[in-house]
Amino acid sequence: MDTELNNTNVSMTTIEKIKFLGHFITKIFLYVVIVLFAIMYALFCLYFGNLLHNINEKDNRPTLFNAYVIVSGSMIPNIKIEDGVVIKREKPNKLKQGDIITFQTHDQRYNGLVITHRIIGIEKTDYNKFYFRTKGDANSSEDSYLVKEEDIYGRVFLMIPKVGHIRNVLSNNIYWLLIIIIPAAVIIIYDVYKLLVHINDNDKKEEVEEELEII
Repeated sequence: MDTELNNTNVSMTTIEKIKFLGHFITKIFLYVVIVLFAIMYALFCLYFGNLLHNINEKDNRPTLFNAYVIVSGSMIPNIKIEDGVVIKREKPNKLKQGDIITFQTHDQRYNGLVITHRIIGIEKTDYNKFYFRTKGDANSSEDSYLVKEEDIYGRVFLMIPKVGHIRNVLSNNIYWLLIIIIPAAVIIIYDVYKLLVHINDNDKKEEVEEELEII
């Protein structure tokens, strides 16, 4: 009999540990997601705040900050496909060889896409206009066209690995349900259950105390 009770206690302890571990891991995951959302929201506010300022001031310059997801392997191994880059607008004379910039290309090979490549050379005209020679780290040759200073959106100052996968997951309703909604619901239900158990224990404790007082 004692052995059965001990086995039951051990089993209950193991189950409680598993529940606690699962609850802890789920909470950590949700906290990470919340932090990522907070960062994305902050960048969103910076972007649109600066965009509205530029519109009001009739300023045609790119926004102060922006972010892109890389879709090609031209910058491997330093920047991989689905990595995110955050860029900051810079004055042309502040850019230097070795910087990674994001720009609008006129190269027909890229079909007018926005490109993120490294500066490998800088040319300056007599009229103080800057032109930049660029190249993808994984490419065997430099880009065919010089990049005009007005075509540059900014310099990369932050790289976030595989953020494109998060974007893809969160844009899918099924993944959103499985990764965000269900874990959040489990945590809420579990916390409510613990609260009800706690309230029930307190009620029982008060009843026992009342019975003892009567005795």
